[in-house]
Amino acid sequence: MASNKKNGEANDLDLEHELASAESEQATGAQGLEGELETLREERASYVDRLARLQAEFDNFRKRSARDQQDFRDYALVEALKSLLPILDSLDRAAKTGAPSVQEFQSGIELIDKQFHDALSRLGVEPIPADGELFDPNLHQAVQMVDTDEVADNHVIDELQRGYRIKDRLLRPAMVRVAHNPKH
Repeated sequence: MASNKKNGEANDLDLEHELASAESEQATGAQGLEGELETLREERASYVDRLARLQAEFDNFRKRSARDQQDFRDYALVEALKSLLPILDSLDRAAKTGAPSVQEFQSGIELIDKQFHDALSRLGVEPIPADGELFDPNLHQAVQMVDTDEVADNHVIDELQRGYRIKDRLLRPAMVRVAHNPKH
């Protein structure tokens, strides 16, 4: 029996030892989980802070970009207006001169017209050729079709209002009358 008692005591010790080790593992595991949870909370707070900073930086970038674009447009407008002011000066001088002769009036109008076209040219604005050209719906706006044999079919007879383009973009189409040969 002594051996049984010894074996029983050994079993009791083993059970107690095992229970104590399981409890300590649970305590250690709980502490580990708490530590891991705290680490994850700190990481989350770091990410949230980083996200807020990035959103603020992006918002500042967007505002700065919009301001730069507006400054660029304002500067471009200033340059365009500077090129038009001499024409306005010429018109003001013409208005103050009183009653000029027809020849002087014609010369003044031609000078102002030339100044205006030169200013537009410096800004990159070009007139669209129309008279005698083949009708192009991308450049011309037909306001009338005229039955005639004097001009080739689908060619511009005359320009009612000049069209313009800036670089490769259409600013305004030319308003034209177009020939239509009824025999075709």
